[in-house]
Amino acid sequence: MEPPSGVALTVVMVGLTVVTGVLDAVGFLALGHVFTATQTGNLLFLGFGIAGQGGLPVAATLVSLGAFLVGAALGARVESGLAARRRPWFPVALLAEAALLVAAAVAGWESGPGRDLATGQRYATIGLMAVAMGMRNVTAMRVAAPDLATTVETRAMTALVSGSPLGRDRRLGYGSRAVPRRVSSVGAMLAGGLLGAWLLGLGTRPPLVVLLVALTVAATALIVPGLGHRRSADG
Repeated sequence: MEPPSGVALTVVMVGLTVVTGVLDAVGFLALGHVFTATQTGNLLFLGFGIAGQGGLPVAATLVSLGAFLVGAALGARVESGLAARRRPWFPVALLAEAALLVAAAVAGWESGPGRDLATGQRYATIGLMAVAMGMRNVTAMRVAAPDLATTVETRAMTALVSGSPLGRDRRLGYGSRAVPRRVSSVGAMLAGGLLGAWLLGLGTRPPLVVLLVALTVAATALIVPGLGHRRSADG
C-alpha cells in the first residue's frame, strides 16, 4: 500500500513534523544539548565541541549522529524490501518508529525521585530516538511530499519566501498553491518545539513526552491504511 496523497498526506506529514519538534525539544532541553532529528545542528555542535567552545557535548552528539545513520540504513532496507514485495511499507515504517520511541522512553525512565540519568542510560535514550529519526528521514524521502521533510525546515522557509510575492520566483512556486503547505510545514516545527518545551516546563518527565510522541506516531500508522483505501475509492 502506498501512502495517502493530497490533503490527507499533507495532514499526516504536518503531524509528523510537529512530533519531530517535540522530540528535539526533549533532546536539547532534557538530554544535554543534543538533537536526535535535526542532524545539521548536531554536525555544527560536534564541530563546536571538538574546538572546545560553548561547552557542547561531543560524545552525546556522536551517539546521535551514529545512531541516526544506523536508522537510515535500517529504514532503507526495511522500507525498500517491503515495497519490492508490494507490502504496506509506509504504516510499517511508522510503527517501527513508534516502537523505537517506546524503547527510548523505557531506556530513559527514572526509577527514583531524581531525574538525572546515568551516562549509559542517557546515551541509550538518545541513540534509540536517533535511530527512530533516521528511519523517519528515509520514510519522508520515500514519500517525497513537497516542502514536508518533517525534520528540517530550511528549504521550506526558503521556498516560502522565494515563491511568495516578495520573491516572485515561479520556479519556486510563485503563483501556485504551495504557500499554505509551506506555512503549515514551518509552523508545525515551531509548534512542536513550543509544545515540547511547554510540556517539559510543566514538569512532565521526558520519557513521558517521548511516549506521547510514540503513541501519536503509532496512531498515525493505524489510520494511514484507511486514508489509502479512501484514496483508492475516490479514484
